[in-house]
Amino acid sequence: MKYFWTFFWSFWLAQLITYIVGSMKGATYDFKTGVMLAIIIGLLISFIGHSAETKETKTG
Repeated sequence: MKYFWTFFWSFWLAQLITYIVGSMKGATYDFKTGVMLAIIIGLLISFIGHSAETKETKTG
């Protein structure tokens, strides 16, 4: 479930960033750019989260 929310929020925030930056530059909104950015951000955050998890070891 954490991966769903990671990709949901990265998608939403990437679309928001794409729209705002595009508006500031006077460019048109491009949905595909936001999707590509969301995939990159989502994978990066998932990789960082996965590598930062602590591994529990069983004893006994």
